[in-house]
Formats: sequence, C-alpha cells, structure tokens
Amino acid sequence: MFARLSQISRQLRPASSILRSPLATRPSMAASAAQSHLRATLHTAACLIIGDEVLNGKTKDSNSAYLARYCFSLGINLQRVEVIADDADEISEAVVRMSNRYNAVFTSGGIGPTHDDITYQSIASAFNLPLVLHDEAFERMKKLSRPHPSQPNFSYDTPSPALDAKKRMVILPYDSSVPDKDQVRFVADDLWVPVSVVNGNVHILPGVPRLFERLLDGLRPVLAPRVADPGGKGTTRILFSTPLAESEVAGYLTELSEKVKEKGIKVGSYPRWGKGRNTVTLVGRDGEYMESLVKEVEKGVKGRRVGREDEDDEGAGSDKDT
Repeated sequence: MFARLSQISRQLRPASSILRSPLATRPSMAASAAQSHLRATLHTAACLIIGDEVLNGKTKDSNSAYLARYCFSLGINLQRVEVIADDADEISEAVVRMSNRYNAVFTSGGIGPTHDDITYQSIASAFNLPLVLHDEAFERMKKLSRPHPSQPNFSYDTPSPALDAKKRMVILPYDSSVPDKDQVRFVADDLWVPVSVVNGNVHILPGVPRLFERLLDGLRPVLAPRVADPGGKGTTRILFSTPLAESEVAGYLTELSEKVKEKGIKVGSYPRWGKGRNTVTLVGRDGEYMESLVKEVEKGVKGRRVGREDEDDEGAGSDKDT
C-alpha cells in the first residue's frame, strides 16, 4: 500500500509546481468557451456518474435522482444521465461531449485519495489543462479535516504517503485565464471540499451522497440567478390519477400533447402495475396555464388531480393492459 501511495505521490508532486510553470500562465485553448459557459442561461443539464462500484453493483447511485429533483426545482431541464467506469478515456470523452452540448454538467465520483480516483486528472486532460495544488483548498483541508483514528501520528508538516494521498483531493484542473472564484467554489464555511468548475460548466462533485447533496445545495445561490426564471418558480408538475388503462387514454393524451406543446408543456403517462390506477402528468413552467387545464384533463382521463401518485391506491385493483 505504501509503495503504491509513494508511486502516486511521485506522479502528482510536480502538479504543485505547475503554479510556477510557463504552462500555468498560458491562456487555455478553451478560455473563450469557458467564459461563454459561465455567462450562459441555464436551460439544460447532464449528469455523469463515475465509478466501477456503481457498474458492478456494489454501490447504488442516488446522486442522479437527487440532481434530477434539484434541477426540476430550479427549472433546469436535466436531459441526460450516464454511468461510466473509472476509465480516463471514458471520462474525458464524456465530459467534453456533455460540456459542448449542455449548459451545465455535474459529475459524481472519483475524486478521493486512492489510485482509482482519477476524475480530476481525466478532466484536466480532456480540456488540456494543468493540475494545480490549490493553496486555499489545501489550507481549508488542514483547518477543517481531522486525521482518521488510524492515523494518530499524521502531520501536514511531515512528508508522508498519506499526506501525498490527501493532496490528491486538492490538486485540481486549473485554467489561469478564468477567475479563481469561477472555477473553485467553496459553498460552506464548515466544508473544505471544493467544487471544481472546468470549462465554465463542468461541476466536479464527490460521489459520497451526503457531500454531493451538501455541495449541490450550496451551489444553488450561484446557479439560481442564471436559470430562465430567476425568480425561483422552477418547473411545475401536476399529477392526475386515472382508473383507465393507458391504451384507453392514449388518444386523448396525444391530442392534449399537441395542444400544449407550444407552451413548452409535456404530457406524461405512467403505468402503476397492480395499483388499479395510472398516473398522468403535466410538466412545464407556465403554471397559470396548466392550472386552467385541470378540469379538462380530469374529464379527459376520467380521474382527478392528486398530490401524490399513491393517493388513490387504497382498494384499487388491476391497472395495466394485459
């Protein structure tokens, strides 16, 4: 283990000196793209879950679900979620593609102290950026991070494989042409973990759900003013419970979808096997117009508006075409 950590430290130690290298003072090839992404209105988002442990079933991903609810509440359309392995080429390809296509990208996982945590390195390579020991992040780590009980003799002042491993978590992709505050964000006074923002729109977050959620929530004041409705209305979802089979309401829902699409409203239909009732939804940003449709939709699906999907489940029978 110590031999492996020593090898890692030899690979990463030069990164701290990049702050003084010619590369660190040279404008990034993607500088203009980064600045453009930082100014863009946030309409769309994508999520990249990174980790072998998710793909092999060891860990269940909950971060994408949290991000979906988060984006919905802000009024950002989460359009894509991908799960990929701890593979540098896979990570690099995915983040570049997503950064080019979506207003905001959120990654989860792969930024710890061990050899398989390669997200920072892979994203730095993807955007042709150096890796830099971020001084403020390191100082916050020293102030706010306590040594593990298994490391009673650990010291930030004494070189060691453990110290080199910890530094991996604050050696970040860095673009000298972008203001520091726009690419390294600290969202809470009691957290040392930074949110590294690369190319102006790739937000690198840890995979630990508690930290992922805390950091994401901390970004809300930064992201909310950039959405299409900065007043914070977000997106509205109206649920309807119907006793009809999906095939029975399909014709009406097709007509309704055509009627409301110019208003940016989506009509959804969701079977609920064994519950006796299915769910129809309206999702959009024009809440007033959607409210005006409630009576019409209730009549069209022979159901009623509900606050949650299972509201009418009691005593229900079969719900699905067979």
